[in-house]
Amino acid sequence: MQLVTSDGELIQRAATGDRSAFEDLYQRYARPVFGLALRRLGDRGRAEDAVQETFASIWRSASSYRPDRGPGAPWLYAVARNAIVDRARARSEIPSDIPDEPTPDPDPGDRAEQGWVAWRVHRALEELPEREREVLALAYWSGLSQSEVAEFLGIPLGTVKTRTRAALAKLADILGDEVA
Repeated sequence: MQLVTSDGELIQRAATGDRSAFEDLYQRYARPVFGLALRRLGDRGRAEDAVQETFASIWRSASSYRPDRGPGAPWLYAVARNAIVDRARARSEIPSDIPDEPTPDPDPGDRAEQGWVAWRVHRALEELPEREREVLALAYWSGLSQSEVAEFLGIPLGTVKTRTRAALAKLADILGDEVA
């Protein structure tokens, strides 16, 4: 029986300049990342650009991956999501007029509160079992549907739904009224 190298191990090896590890990551994830980009961007060329930018970013920033923060796949999908969002923004046109109204962006106080909430949620996520944290990361940070999470992890859809429900219930218990 052949052992499969984990995504996290491949990312760590790529961080040391191991091209074969990087190629293995590319073989595993180029198609799923392309599918995600194509669904989000609706244009094959822009999706291909997003895949290229995703893997260029992975090569440049693989050393920022921390295995103690979770498995490699959610990290990789977060990189992909950022590349896809960047591609989507690149298409947006810059307004030619200066708006008459103030920006609806949050003020510094709101941003500070959002940062506090994000920190609390991150800490609460660390208290979840790995299997539950993984399905949440793939669904909420990587933007995969529950069916895509099931396919990606090679587990039944019902298992994904059960783990998601359990994880969200545990998060609610951990966080209580703090982020309501």
